[in-house]
Amino acid sequence: MKGFEKYQKSYFMPPAECYDWVKKDAIDKAPVWCSVDLRDGNQALIEPMGLEQKVAFFKMLVKIGFKEIEVGFPAASETEYNFLRTLIERKLIPADVTVQVLTQAREHIIRKTFEAVDGAPNAIVHVYNSTSVAQREQVFCKSKEEVKQIAVDGAKLLKELAGEVKGNIRFEYSPESFHGTEMEYAVDVCNAVLDIWKPEKDAKAVVNIPSTVENAMPHVFASQIEYVHKNLNYRDNVVLSLHPHNDRGTGVATAELGILAGADRLEGTLFGNGERTGNLDIVTTAMNLHSHGVDSKLDFTNMQEIADMYEELTDMKVSMRQPYAGELVFTAFSGSHQDAISKGMAYHDEGKSKYWTVPYLPIDPKDVGRTYDSDVIRINSQSGKGGVAYVLKQNFGIVLPDKMREEVGYLMKGVSDHEHAELSPDDMLKIFRKNYSMVKHKFDVPECHFKQENGIIASVSIKEGDKVTVVEAKGNGRLNAVNNAIRKHFGNVYHLAEYEEHSLSRNSNAVAICYVGITMDNDEKLIWGVATDEDIITASVHALVNAVNKTIK
Repeated sequence: MKGFEKYQKSYFMPPAECYDWVKKDAIDKAPVWCSVDLRDGNQALIEPMGLEQKVAFFKMLVKIGFKEIEVGFPAASETEYNFLRTLIERKLIPADVTVQVLTQAREHIIRKTFEAVDGAPNAIVHVYNSTSVAQREQVFCKSKEEVKQIAVDGAKLLKELAGEVKGNIRFEYSPESFHGTEMEYAVDVCNAVLDIWKPEKDAKAVVNIPSTVENAMPHVFASQIEYVHKNLNYRDNVVLSLHPHNDRGTGVATAELGILAGADRLEGTLFGNGERTGNLDIVTTAMNLHSHGVDSKLDFTNMQEIADMYEELTDMKVSMRQPYAGELVFTAFSGSHQDAISKGMAYHDEGKSKYWTVPYLPIDPKDVGRTYDSDVIRINSQSGKGGVAYVLKQNFGIVLPDKMREEVGYLMKGVSDHEHAELSPDDMLKIFRKNYSMVKHKFDVPECHFKQENGIIASVSIKEGDKVTVVEAKGNGRLNAVNNAIRKHFGNVYHLAEYEEHSLSRNSNAVAICYVGITMDNDEKLIWGVATDEDIITASVHALVNAVNKTIK
């Protein structure tokens, strides 16, 4: 592919080695989460949300558990301004939730922002300006000192105006385009802002580091963040925040390594929605913590409900393969995967492990409101015997004999392959019944009677069309005696080779299901028949009849 020659690495490494983050193997507590769905996510929509849509989205975020929510850029448009005023005037902001508003470091925009935020019980005013080489040279045409002064002037105005409005106001600063900024200079600008605010333990400031355009690998960002972490003034009174974008597709990795490197807080959106390739995907990041046994402090128990509402309000789509939230992320079609999952689920159900260790499933689907019977294993032409057996058992209580599984598996695969379609559980049940319990009958056994006389003697009524013939035969058990009567009548050379049965329910009206496998003379291939009845003998006789009917031409 041509064109690569015009690119080069456009980020700056720290002036000193910053690799302490490498020594850590896990995140042991949740960061502070800040949703920017209502600002970053909203401005990325083809059709931005209206007022009531944004109110509904805000309520959903509160329900999920977000304690910090960026609600917009109130100086940017009337809709943004009115939304914040609506939240305040309708008293929709819970006492433990802080709303955040964004503003450029420009006087008239800052003043409009404070006008909008007046009366919010708890608010963060987030001021930013770009500090990168490219922006300094190409956009602002200003020196390092001039650009730093923009940040300082903005910080001074925030501090001045905070005393003129009602509510508890905190401050946040972002050096936009951080990746393209020299590390020493980025920290210098942040410290100049902090020197104005002089944050205290009970009034911490937020320094937010954005990967505005993600152009460095995650490990580079981690080293950059560690340098910031080690060189910020007032560090104990500063919340070090990250705002990862996803231009390289590594936003989640960038965030996780940044937390290892010393960050305390993450800004992102529910499913990674944001301009260009999006923001940090908070659902994925939070659920990654969950999968390592760490309480994320966010509640995604009703993941499908959240995804549905997100799609309705934003007109965006959650991908079928979106981690943790997509329709197919817990679904296995592959035969080998299905076999491992079904065995792992059985191991889990038997209580053999304290922890979740089911192969191919990083978390228990039930944690996010999914079900085993319809979500975990689904059947198509790629599926195997283990998956087919699992679906029949989970949905209908049908426990296939081991020697029957392969045949039923190939049967289902064949139908799916021929129809080029996935099989639903109901489809599978119909196919199973058609092939094993609703066999086209050349004969039937409407009744049989037994008496004990040196074994069992069976008097078997064999019906062919309108003709009924009663045949007597002896056996070492009832099914064996009926089998001998059928063989005697037809002169068939077959052998009763396999028999299994179990209950389909556990109540007093339990229905029995029986599986009978027969073999023809000189052929070991099993021919199966299945039947159900409240009476176990009736079920076993009908299963035998179904099997034998498949051999009569």
